[in-house]
Amino acid sequence: MDKFGIGQPVRRKEDVRLLTGRGTYTDDLNRPNQLHAYVLRSPHAHARIRGIDTAAAHRAPGVAAILTGHDAAADGIGLFPVMVDVPGKGGTKLFKTPRSILQTEKVRFVGDPVALVLAETRTQAQDAAELVEVDYDPLPSNTDTAHALDPAAPLIWEANGSNLCVTWDSGRGAEVDAGLARAARVVSVSLVNNRIIGNPMEPRVALGEYDAARDSYTLHSPTQGVMRVRDGLAQLILNIPKEKLRVVSLDVGGGFGLRGKLFPESGMVLWAARKLGRPVKWSSGRSETMVSDPHGRDHVTQAEMGFDAEGRITAVRIRTDAAMGAYLQDFGPRIPTVAGARIMGTVYDIQALNAEVRCVFTNTVPTDAYRGAGRPEQAYVLERLLDQGALAFGIGRDEIRRRNYIRPDQIPYTNVVGNAIDSGHFAETQAMALKLADFEGFQARRAAAAARGRKRGIGLGYFIEASGGQPNEWARVAFEADGTVALTVGTFSHGQGHETAYAQILHSKLGIPFEAVRFIQGDTDVVAHGNGTGGSRSSQMGGVAIARASDLVIAKGRRLAAQKLEAAVEDVEFSAGLFRVAGTDLTANWAEIIALAETPLPGETPGLDEALLYTRNTECNFPNGCHVAEVEIDPETGAVEIVRYAAVDDVGNVINPLLVHGQSHGGIVSGIGQALLEAAAYDPESGQFLSATFQDYCMPRASDAPSFDLDFNIVPCPNNDLGVKGAGEGGACGAPPAIVSAICDALGIGHIDMPVTPERIWRALAA
Repeated sequence: MDKFGIGQPVRRKEDVRLLTGRGTYTDDLNRPNQLHAYVLRSPHAHARIRGIDTAAAHRAPGVAAILTGHDAAADGIGLFPVMVDVPGKGGTKLFKTPRSILQTEKVRFVGDPVALVLAETRTQAQDAAELVEVDYDPLPSNTDTAHALDPAAPLIWEANGSNLCVTWDSGRGAEVDAGLARAARVVSVSLVNNRIIGNPMEPRVALGEYDAARDSYTLHSPTQGVMRVRDGLAQLILNIPKEKLRVVSLDVGGGFGLRGKLFPESGMVLWAARKLGRPVKWSSGRSETMVSDPHGRDHVTQAEMGFDAEGRITAVRIRTDAAMGAYLQDFGPRIPTVAGARIMGTVYDIQALNAEVRCVFTNTVPTDAYRGAGRPEQAYVLERLLDQGALAFGIGRDEIRRRNYIRPDQIPYTNVVGNAIDSGHFAETQAMALKLADFEGFQARRAAAAARGRKRGIGLGYFIEASGGQPNEWARVAFEADGTVALTVGTFSHGQGHETAYAQILHSKLGIPFEAVRFIQGDTDVVAHGNGTGGSRSSQMGGVAIARASDLVIAKGRRLAAQKLEAAVEDVEFSAGLFRVAGTDLTANWAEIIALAETPLPGETPGLDEALLYTRNTECNFPNGCHVAEVEIDPETGAVEIVRYAAVDDVGNVINPLLVHGQSHGGIVSGIGQALLEAAAYDPESGQFLSATFQDYCMPRASDAPSFDLDFNIVPCPNNDLGVKGAGEGGACGAPPAIVSAICDALGIGHIDMPVTPERIWRALAA
């Protein structure tokens, strides 16, 4: 128990397989007689389609078929829907874009799919695609979120009559007006949350098969959970019963929120496999993923914060334009509105807060969830405002936060949108982070840097998340004859280490050897229910489902032990893998219980095999943390170096600190990318996508980050059995405000927009 139980830093058991090349990814799969698919995409940001001529392409070597949207319509292929609704201000309705699997009348962004070419090899399909003649009538485009609603901006959806998808309002506007009116000081900031590309290590792949004899389909593709993908593709796109489609995800190289969507290409390979009677495989190249995977963020915000004479917040007003792209992706409009709003006010005692978000259409790749999914944006706005407040009052950035934190005696604290923050010691966490960062010793380090001709700054950012999402989760715990346990889960691990963390839970609950757990996921033929992984939900939902299914197995084991030991069930205790009659030396181990379970008592089913669908009793829980960044800037070049980084996170009880620190590292590096390097760029005149390779889109490298000093402030969550909170996305929330704060401190300015490139710093210094 001491080595492999809950709380121990167990190395990931899956790493041996993955690091020695024994992982299996979708692109490793090939089927006999399979065809290769290539998607012909629009080169224009906005254009009418006058006609599509495929005759020359049909004659190209190896070509089996070329499919267009006309074929899809004839075959009854459905439209790709938005999966959420967002209530509009004043009762207005969300405009739901009708998105076809392939466009026949109009394209609306560079990369919009127009035709599917199927050939014997991928190269032949790509060569033939160049022979497809599409007669485009180019139209004016708009890729600038800030100008999407300008009167002169070209309409992307004429049927809507505007580029406004919906305006969402959080309410309490009158309270905010009053709070700002009585404020002793009001500060403001205009800022951008830059557009980000998820860029998981493994590009998207889809392998579709159709079994005519059974009239059924199989899709192999990397996802963040197979059940929702199956249900959406079957019922909305293929228009078949969901039982007719099997979805399988093997090893997956990263997710970051974008894997769990309904993608046109997944529908294409299934449709084509049925139409042509052969398996169909589509493999995306890196540049193709950049113009076809959903992007994240892309917000333009103006915000104000009022303070009383003591520096306590009186009101906050936030106005944001959030880009949806050309179509509404699955959860797109929910991210900057309802999803992010769950933690409005973050860790501060603010009740007079009003946010208004205009979701706007642009001629760009659709946006959806990216690591943090609305929470990083909320934290960034408030943290930048608090820095402005500290400047206005001439007090420390740590002090202005300290004056406004929700106090422990106020918890549970119902925030401005009605969510009850159930735990957290925010001032204490900040104090721990500042100590870890040696905040008091900073001025000496600043002076030493100045002597070397460098500008040094320090900054902090506090965040809170609403982790969870989806109200239930499923797990099955089944002992096998050899004493191993088959664990089947509805969550999905795509890098988080579930195979290890879940085995630790079973080891702690059942007392079985850590290595005796066989982990099963990602196949709709064996997973009965499940909502996948996203929103840092797996430990609090999947982990609790596993723990409760284990309790059911133990309860049955106690009944069987009572039979064997001739005792009352209530007298049988269980601990560390052993059943014992209380106060005696009469015991039974798992091997004996497994044997008994083969011929159980009347009314009992054979075996030790229990499944459970866990439904939570709260909307979400609230991991939080304080991050402190320290930077040095070369004033001659504008180059930024992060020289120190400290963070203290409250993720509740920690199942495996090694895994949580790994998740923290990944989240922080994601935040470094947004703060300093990453931006999806479009040409403002043509709408062309300018950052479709790693030559033009700068991903963070190991050299862009220092060693991290990390610690936990463990405040258990009172609302789940394990006391855990989410842990996967905090770094992406804490790093951007901390880094931008540090840069502003170094430069002696109020604000600078992300990504803070050397050019932007050089211009700020020149100004």
